[in-house]
Amino acid sequence: MKKTVIGAIALLGAMAVTPASAKETISAVGSSSVTPLMEVFSETYMKTNSDVFIEVQGPGSSAGVKAAKNGSADLGMSSRNLKESEKEPALKELTVALDGIAVVVNPKNTLNGLTTEQVTAIYKGEITNWKDVGGADKPIVAITRDTASGTRGAFEDIMKLKMKISGKKVSAISQRAQVANGNGALKTMVASNPYAIGYISLGTVDTSVNALAINGTEASVDNVKNGSYKVARPFLVLYKEGKPSAETQKFLDWMVSDNAQALVDNKGYISVN
Repeated sequence: MKKTVIGAIALLGAMAVTPASAKETISAVGSSSVTPLMEVFSETYMKTNSDVFIEVQGPGSSAGVKAAKNGSADLGMSSRNLKESEKEPALKELTVALDGIAVVVNPKNTLNGLTTEQVTAIYKGEITNWKDVGGADKPIVAITRDTASGTRGAFEDIMKLKMKISGKKVSAISQRAQVANGNGALKTMVASNPYAIGYISLGTVDTSVNALAINGTEASVDNVKNGSYKVARPFLVLYKEGKPSAETQKFLDWMVSDNAQALVDNKGYISVN
C-alpha cells in the first residue's frame, strides 16, 4: 500500500507541468542559438504560470521566420535580422537579447586574434594555412553552419561573405568548409581538432574552445554592449500582429521584463533593458 501511495505522489509531481495539465500550449520554433535562452525563459515562466506549457524547437532561424508567418508556431525565433524578402507589415519583431558571435579555435592553438579581413579570407578559402596568419605551419580546417542557420546569416553579413551570382546574393563561404548543424556540434568539432576554426554564439563559449579577439577587440559581453566588438546580432522573437493569444502576449511581455532580462545576463548574453 505504501509503495502505491508513493508511486501516486511521484506521478502527480511529474504531471505538475505537462501539456495535459496546462490549459494552453505555446509553441516557439526557430534558431538553435536562441533555443537555449528560450528554454530558460520557458522553464522559469512555467514555474509561476501553470496554465501554460511552452514547447521549444530549434531547427534554425529560417524555419522560425516561416513558422511565425504561416502560423504553424505561436512564436518564431531568429538569431539574425530579417531579410527584406522576409519582412511583412503583420510580422512583428521583439528583441529579447543581444549576442556576440565568437570566432573560436581549439585551446591548443596559440593564436590570440585575427582581423575581419583574415577571417573573411579563411572562410573564402583564400588563406588555408595557419602560418599565413601567425600560427603553426598547419592546414586550416574551417567549420561553418548550415545555410538555414541565423548565426551563419549574421556572420556572412558582418564578415562580408556574400557574393552576387546572376544578380542573386549567395554565400561566399568556401565549399571546402565543413558544415555543423548547431552551435553545440560546431563547438564539439573545434574542441576535437587543434587546427579547426569556427564561429558560435558568445553565450555558449566555454573552456572547450578559445574565443579570438577580432581587430584587437576581445569577444566579451562588455565589448558587445559598448559597441567595440562588431561581430554581434539580435535575438528576435517573431509573431503575427493580432494573432497572439492573451497567454502568449503575457509571455512576450514577460520576456522583456527585468526578471527575464536578469536571466539573459546570467546566461552570458546581453540584456535589452
